Amino acid sequence: MKMTMHIDEGILERVMKWTGAVSKTEAVDLALKEMDRKARLAEFGKTGLGLSRAEILEAVDPSYDLMALRLAETPDAAPPPVAPAGPVSYLKPKRRKK
Repeated sequence: MKMTMHIDEGILERVMKWTGAVSKTEAVDLALKEMDRKARLAEFGKTGLGLSRAEILEAVDPSYDLMALRLAETPDAAPPPVAPAGPVSYLKPKRRKK
């Protein structure tokens, strides 16, 4: 959609620099998508995912070790754990009540 807008050039230049956008259109598109993503994430924070505590705990792979992943990011740490072969889904589909 083509339109005329008045946009602060300084902000637009910074957005292009931070995002690596090669055009003003791309920078505006990225900024709009980011604002939409943040708003949807905030909405999840308010309404939740509609899962019980037990469902949330079940949704996480028991072998998931956040500390091991964090340590794996440091150069002198042990190698990260090997992921299972093939596609793996740790999230179970939510059952709808009838």
